Amino acid sequence: MAVLSYRVLLRKEPEGGYTVMVPSLPGCVTYGDTVEEAIEMAKEAIELYIESLKEHGEEVPTEEGTLEYTLMVKSHA
Repeated sequence: MAVLSYRVLLRKEPEGGYTVMVPSLPGCVTYGDTVEEAIEMAKEAIELYIESLKEHGEEVPTEEGTLEYTLMVKSHA
């Protein structure tokens, strides 16, 4: 069994809780009331996403070779 690593992004929602997105797995989005719950939900969502890909004979994306950079831009608003 391979161990895969995925970057997750957590966004605090105005009504409370956190939305979690997995950039390398398009459409893999989940939610949790706390950071801890959001991370657990993300792990489950990733596992189910990968399981579905394998069942359909599709390639499992990895983050190998992915670079990450944060850009700062000025806003004139």
